Amino acid sequence: MPEKKHQRICIVDDDPFLLDMYNLKFQQSGYDVVCFTDSTKALEAMRTDGKYDVVLLDLVMPKVDGFEVLQTIRQENLCGEHVVIVILSNQGQEKDISRAEEFGIDGYLIKANTLPSEVLEYVRNLLQKKIEVA
Repeated sequence: MPEKKHQRICIVDDDPFLLDMYNLKFQQSGYDVVCFTDSTKALEAMRTDGKYDVVLLDLVMPKVDGFEVLQTIRQENLCGEHVVIVILSNQGQEKDISRAEEFGIDGYLIKANTLPSEVLEYVRNLLQKKIEVA
């Protein structure tokens, strides 16, 4: 099990209810969590607030969609090379998944088919794999 004490998670989703639910789940498991309902504010925080270990990102967002956020994260190297990026969206079409994968994401989960506890376990496993590779 990876050391969670200093691991920071950024969750970007425009649904406040889901955001609260994921925030609570990850905080209860000992993670440092920062949440944003506005993707432009999330990008600002990534530019000024330092690095995150994990970014959970919805694709359908007002103003700046998740694909634009992914592109900006990669172009500006906002979270460092070891960040785990997981798309957490209800967009399950192959074209959306393929497009997200072009940005080097680590995982893609469909919100409607995944419990918060499953998201937590999925992220834990991805973090463990990153630690083993590093």
